[in-house]
Amino acid sequence: MTRKYNWKTGCDVEATLSVVGGRWKPILVCHLLGGPKRFGEIRRLTPNATERMITLQLRELEADGVISREVFAEVPPRVLYDVTAFGRTLEPILQQMQSWGSAFKSRKFAEESESESQAAVD
Repeated sequence: MTRKYNWKTGCDVEATLSVVGGRWKPILVCHLLGGPKRFGEIRRLTPNATERMITLQLRELEADGVISREVFAEVPPRVLYDVTAFGRTLEPILQQMQSWGSAFKSRKFAEESESESQAAVD
């Protein structure tokens, strides 16, 4: 999982996006901010993501120190994922993204309703 980011000369925003960028990483971290979860729970919470994609994204987040993975020596094996203290520093950023997304959805809904009512008048 080599990334094409130059840590010496790259932009700070690019550094952040190299860690939490993509469609699934912020969603996975948001789910884990609610508490530790097993893989099956994470999979149920993100039904549109494939198992392979979830696994890859969790591995990258673990490699970057955002989440931790604890394996229990049981039969069947049990793995628990949790957000690290470092990963918790992303919480305000993700909350802002959530607020912005909510406002965006409201705006788009209002625009769509307005255009539908305009079409009904015409």
